[in-house]
Amino acid sequence: MDFSRNWLAQYVDLPSIEELSRGLTEVGLAEEGLTERGDDVILDLDVTTNRPDCMNYLGLARETAVRFGSELRLPKVELDEIGEASSEAIAVELEDGAGCPRYVGRVVRDVTVAPSPAWLQERLESVGLRPINNVVDVTNFVLWETGQPIHAFDLDKIADCRIIVRRAREGEKLVTLDSEERELSPEVLVIADAERAVALGGIMGGLDSEVTESTTDVLIEAAHFDPTVVRRGAGLLDMHTDASHRFERGADPDGPARAAARVASLLAEVAGGKVAPGAVDTASEHLPGVLSGNLDHERVQAFGGVEISAAEIERILSGLGFNLAPVEGGWRVTVPGWRYHDMRFVRPDGDVYEADLFEEVLRHIGFDNIPSALPPVDSPDEGTGAEHLVRRWVRGYVAATGLAEAINYAFHAGDEDGRFGIWNEGDPIRITNPLSELFDTMRRSLMSGLVASAEFNQRRGAESVALFEIGRLFPSAGLPEVETVGMVLGGTRGTVWQRPTPFDLFDLKGRVEGLAALFGIEVEAQAAELRGVVSGTGATLHFVGREAVAGWFGQLALPDATYPLFGGEVETTPLSQGDRFSRVVTPSRFPGVTVDLTLTHAEDRPWREIETAISEAETPDLVDFGLKDRYSGEGVPSGAVNTTIFFVYNAEQSSLTQEEVNLRQQALTESLEERFGW
Repeated sequence: MDFSRNWLAQYVDLPSIEELSRGLTEVGLAEEGLTERGDDVILDLDVTTNRPDCMNYLGLARETAVRFGSELRLPKVELDEIGEASSEAIAVELEDGAGCPRYVGRVVRDVTVAPSPAWLQERLESVGLRPINNVVDVTNFVLWETGQPIHAFDLDKIADCRIIVRRAREGEKLVTLDSEERELSPEVLVIADAERAVALGGIMGGLDSEVTESTTDVLIEAAHFDPTVVRRGAGLLDMHTDASHRFERGADPDGPARAAARVASLLAEVAGGKVAPGAVDTASEHLPGVLSGNLDHERVQAFGGVEISAAEIERILSGLGFNLAPVEGGWRVTVPGWRYHDMRFVRPDGDVYEADLFEEVLRHIGFDNIPSALPPVDSPDEGTGAEHLVRRWVRGYVAATGLAEAINYAFHAGDEDGRFGIWNEGDPIRITNPLSELFDTMRRSLMSGLVASAEFNQRRGAESVALFEIGRLFPSAGLPEVETVGMVLGGTRGTVWQRPTPFDLFDLKGRVEGLAALFGIEVEAQAAELRGVVSGTGATLHFVGREAVAGWFGQLALPDATYPLFGGEVETTPLSQGDRFSRVVTPSRFPGVTVDLTLTHAEDRPWREIETAISEAETPDLVDFGLKDRYSGEGVPSGAVNTTIFFVYNAEQSSLTQEEVNLRQQALTESLEERFGW
């Protein structure tokens, strides 16, 4: 919007044009251009749609005064009222009180319609308006000065001296001031007299009731119209005016009376009019109420990360027109009418949001004066509850086995839904307004994101991929979310001193079993045909003692993969029910003894059978054991495998001797060799 520096200087002392431009930009009214015009400078300012209070000179002067510590000079309204009261000359009826919650009418008699004085013409021309006559020019001047659209009727052309604000009748027509005949519909709000429509509410006046050179008595209209009603009517009629531009964005509901008085005062000055006493001020129950809310001094400082004195806060908000009443720790702040539409969205208790008040203070402190700092971000890993501990232990264990953590979006393309996983009953949750079609469905498996990450690495020549992710799944509308840990492995494993060997399904299975063991839970794998998994390699996972399926794993069916990928998911919530959370074992104060055993057995003998046999043997003082290594190759009979098992012996009451350990271990070894030995 264009604003004249000279006109603005009528209301506030101004710094240099460079300082003014910079200051207004800093408070949110960005200067987009400067144009010299004679001894004046026109500022092109970007006034955003949520700030209709600054689409006028008084609003701009108010911001300038606060920004530069100047005094705001409000225009003087001096009314020498005489004769018959306005209420005797005109009657107002709000048939549509929702579309027009307030209508103010004032009467000025014995005006002389003539060209405007030079100062008034100069003001209008500076913002691109063509002077018409002193009456019309005054209404336009006050529109730009206060932000309140005004219309002037020839009072003698108003039938029965009655104003009725109503919806247009079906098929009703009106010739507007631009000489265009408009066919109206009931969605359009009109200003009517006792016989016909005489203006389009909030948009444009009618030609039949306009002020002409023969006009002597003028009816000043200053009303508050509903933004939606004006927007819909202007859209249907394909019209855009200075009035509709402001009403659509929200005018000051308290402004009509002040603006009508200002117009009457100027008409007495430039047109010789006699101002009738009083005004007809009619309002409906739809007139917006007063907004208010609390502002805490410490909270605004903490929010901005900068110290602000109470006096400075009061100076800024009072200068912007807010009313402040001291309360404990801060103020009760009442919002001025010209900021109603910017702050009308309130909390459930009816108070304005405190952050809106923070913004008013901080933008005049200067956002450049606020130190840069990253805000604290809440994390799902924060806290000390069971779910937080599970998540941390899962992450620590899986990372320790050599997998890197990946983080993917919680949504994906619709055609990815159901590609993997077991939590796919019912319809997926679709996003109503997605960023793109690639992110329109909430995920029901972590595997889609992990596979995409793995394939990304494969395409760039990675010889191996080992990734995991912890995240929530969204099975279906009405069903609870499920948190799982997903893993994907592929390529070769090994170090610079080891022979590289390819990952296989057992690498994944071992990690899943180790994860369950970490929480003191036994896990069983049951062969199953799963979607997205190569036939014959899939299995569902079951935690012993829990009926529900806890996860799945298998070789992923990816025909275009550079090398096979193995993937799976395990639900994390049941892990919190493991023994690690339900019992505490006090370790012995005496040293333990570790013994290894290498058992040669059939290659197809599963580790679980050996593990079960060791547990059932109930060897005295055996406190822990586990799989250490498996080897097949040179020196091992065909069809057999060497499995190395570690055993830890520890007595509670004394130190074990080597002889005592040997006796226990010999008995256990003989039992295992007899049952499983090659």
